[in-house]
Amino acid sequence: MLTGLEVLLGEKLDLLAGRRVGVLCHPASVDSHLVHIVDALAAAKVKLTRLLGPEHGIRGEAQDMIGVGGERDGRSGVPVVSLYGDGVESLAPSPEALADVDVLVVDLQDVGSRYYTFIWTMALCMQSAARAGISVVVLDRPNPIGGTAIEGGEVRPWAESFVGLGSIPIRHGLTIGEVARLVAAGIPWGGERFAQPLACDLQVVAMRGWRRGDTFAATSLPWVLPSPNMPTPDTALVYPGLCLIEGTNVSEGRGTTRPFEIIGAPFIDGYRLAEHLVADRLPGVGFRPLTFRPTFHKFAGQVCGGAQIHVLDRAAFRPYLTGVAILRALFVLGGEAFRWRTERYEFVSDRPAIDLLTGGDEVRRGIEAGKSLDELVATWSEAEVAFVERRRGILLY
Repeated sequence: MLTGLEVLLGEKLDLLAGRRVGVLCHPASVDSHLVHIVDALAAAKVKLTRLLGPEHGIRGEAQDMIGVGGERDGRSGVPVVSLYGDGVESLAPSPEALADVDVLVVDLQDVGSRYYTFIWTMALCMQSAARAGISVVVLDRPNPIGGTAIEGGEVRPWAESFVGLGSIPIRHGLTIGEVARLVAAGIPWGGERFAQPLACDLQVVAMRGWRRGDTFAATSLPWVLPSPNMPTPDTALVYPGLCLIEGTNVSEGRGTTRPFEIIGAPFIDGYRLAEHLVADRLPGVGFRPLTFRPTFHKFAGQVCGGAQIHVLDRAAFRPYLTGVAILRALFVLGGEAFRWRTERYEFVSDRPAIDLLTGGDEVRRGIEAGKSLDELVATWSEAEVAFVERRRGILLY
């Protein structure tokens, strides 16, 4: 198959001819031969005037929620603007950052989850480009966890944040090009910031040969880490559920070799956790008790009890359902030692992080009230059905 980048390079460079070009990219913005977009466009004599970097930076060296400064790209010498600094104002490009740009090319490998901030960086860039009268060209890439399954509910307006600036499900089943089309059309489902159509001159360069049901393995493309804790497509598959652990004081496995696949804390008994989760009879997944010692992040240097999530049937597996079940088990087994994260999270400090991640307080309050897993599912299941219809007109594949 061909990514949008390869289609652009092979057939559509006229979109950039004679224009000053800005590029929003990261380490995974490569072709099938691992040539980075900046190098490829420079070799094609495209006039690069600005590079924009999302969370983790253009080269991907920064950890999560770490501000990145602006500089010049060491290889190309093109000025770099960071779109993930120390304050919320850094998340969108300023008029000055786009002053020498005629067209903004977006090439980002997404992972198919609302929490993953790259889609919101793109959306904010589209908004800024529309105000400045700048064209946007989005180079499409595969959704590595497939484009059929949808999981999760809406985002309440009061719960909007950089892990959900618009109301789409946690596992949305869209490619990044389709997300761009949804943003341009207006996200017609809760939320406020992107509820109305965006007057953006948008063109999506579609892939060739990708089908909705394809996982990343079906593409035969090389996987490049789009962020430091997304080392494999397997990580991407569990991420829509296991990122929820960020909203607690339990380790989500950062500081191990299997982030988001390993979770735990010093106050958790891994055997009891695994037994509790096996009893939930979750589809397509198994749980192995273990102990681990993170090298950084939560509980660095401490022995943690917990479990490793093993996906046994990718088609049946439901990561968000699994993540909520794990939250429920941790709340019960962690006792007084367990708590929801209240520290600043993605520039927000006045709401629990778990509410920002789930899009409201229904899941948290339901867990606290001891509700069953079926009762928790009922808080988001209708929204999933509604999104199937609402996304239909923007699908490309």
